[in-house]
Amino acid sequence: MGQDKIGVCVDMTSASIYKKDYHVDWGDVDFKKELKLSTLFSFFQDASSMASEELGFGIEHLQQDFGVAWVLMKIRVDIVRNPKVGETITIETWPLEPGKIACDRDFIVRDGDSNILIRAISSWVIMDMHERKIKRTSTVPIVYPFGENERAIEGKLGKLKVEEPLEVAYQKMIGYSDIDFNGHLNNSKYVDYMMDCFQVEEHQKYKVKSIEVHFTNEAFPGEVMALQKVMVGQEEVYIEGKNDQSEKVIFKSKLIIEEV
Repeated sequence: MGQDKIGVCVDMTSASIYKKDYHVDWGDVDFKKELKLSTLFSFFQDASSMASEELGFGIEHLQQDFGVAWVLMKIRVDIVRNPKVGETITIETWPLEPGKIACDRDFIVRDGDSNILIRAISSWVIMDMHERKIKRTSTVPIVYPFGENERAIEGKLGKLKVEEPLEVAYQKMIGYSDIDFNGHLNNSKYVDYMMDCFQVEEHQKYKVKSIEVHFTNEAFPGEVMALQKVMVGQEEVYIEGKNDQSEKVIFKSKLIIEEV
C-alpha cells in the first residue's frame, strides 16, 4: 500500500460533490456491531449510481440508450474508524476528469459530527453489456461539474502482486444471491468472500485498516472460485480469487490489518 499522503477535500465546489446520508441498521453490521465492509462497498455503489442519476445518466438510461454500465475496476479504502449500528453517516463522492478508458471517483465518509471516518479512491470503466467489452469513456457524453482535483487519498492505484506462494483458503460456488443487475458477481460480494478467508476468532482479534481490490475478470453464477491468501509480514494479507476450472484470476486484493 505504501505510505501515501492523506489529502483533505475542502476546496472543491459544492456542485462537484454528491452527498447522501445512510443510517447503519442491524442488517448492515457484523457481530461486533460495526458496519460490514461489504455493506460499505454497497453504499459506495449506491452513492455512485445516485450521483450519475443526478447528472442525467442513471443506470436505466445508460443501459437503454447506450447499452453500457459503469463497472468498478479498482478501489482502495482507508479506514479511520468503522461506523457502528445506529449511526447516521454521510458519504461524499466526486468524479475526477475521465481518462480515455477509466474514470476515477473518490469518496469520503463522515460521522454525524463531520469527522472523517473513511477515505476511498476508485477507478471505473464503461462496459458494453452485450459484448462484455470495455468502451471508451467518451461513449457516454456526461458533462461533469468539476471542482478542484483534490483526492481523498493521494497516490495511484497501481499493480498488486506478491512473491510468496498462496494457500487455498476455501472454494465458493457463485449463486443467484451473489450476482447483480449486470449478471455478474457484485463487487460487495467479493468483499464478503475475502472476509470469509478469516476465522471469526481472527476477526475478533484484528481489524482491517486498509483494503485495496482489483477486479480483473468477471465471475458468473455456476462458476467455482478458489480463494487463496498469504500473509506478507505482520500486517499485510494478500488474497486472490481464481476460477477453479480455467485458473483465470478474477480479483486481487491486499489488506492492511492491525490488532483491535
